[in-house]
Amino acid sequence: MAESRTSAEGGMETSYGFREVADGEKQGLVNEVFHKVAKRYDIMNDVMSAGLHRVWKDAMVAALHPRKDPAYRALDVAGGTGDIAFRIVEASGRLAHVTVLDINGSMLGVGAERAEKKGLSENLTFVEANAESLPFDNNSFDAYTIAFGIRNVPHIDVALKEAYRVLKRGGRLLVLEFSEVDMPLLDRVYEEWSFKAIPRFGRMITGDAEPYQYLVESIRKFPNQRDFAAMISKAGFSRVSFTNYTGGIAALHSGWKI
Repeated sequence: MAESRTSAEGGMETSYGFREVADGEKQGLVNEVFHKVAKRYDIMNDVMSAGLHRVWKDAMVAALHPRKDPAYRALDVAGGTGDIAFRIVEASGRLAHVTVLDINGSMLGVGAERAEKKGLSENLTFVEANAESLPFDNNSFDAYTIAFGIRNVPHIDVALKEAYRVLKRGGRLLVLEFSEVDMPLLDRVYEEWSFKAIPRFGRMITGDAEPYQYLVESIRKFPNQRDFAAMISKAGFSRVSFTNYTGGIAALHSGWKI
């Protein structure tokens, strides 16, 4: 079925939601989605997660536990609006430096504006680039984070190898992503919410349901927790693990470059 999840062997590179597209076509389609929702990205995440994304992001940064050290360097990928980066900087006592990378200039513009208002601009660098081809030297970062963005990267295996390349020895990868619900009753409730309510709310908020329909479908196509953990291991990471949040609606994946 078109709705079935892709596996550790791949498939997301030609999956635009439930629609099959040519290899190389997905990135442009995804870019258009995020140009449309950039100004209302926080509202979008609230709708997608019933507000729980804020709790999950706090838990992600608590798990990272960034050092209170001005030499600490983190890379937050697909994090244009700054949600994770701001949390990392604050958790470090405003000492760490975070590079925020996103392929979408509209998202980065929102993040830079928010950083200025929060007085965090000196701790942040905003870079427009592709997760599949990072413009950084080997062994550059202590941490690589990506929240709710990896499923929008066409070649996930390539992005994970790039993450491994730019991390220092002892560096940590943390990936927060919507995943496979492992509680039968919650699964049915979440299915109804996702496919019936979320696109309707999206139309009400933005006047356009299509971006939300894609985002819901992309969650269903993304590999489940064990398959994605296998992809992380295949990219070279050690001590790979995952923690389910809210019955598996989201999962935090961890790996180390040893």
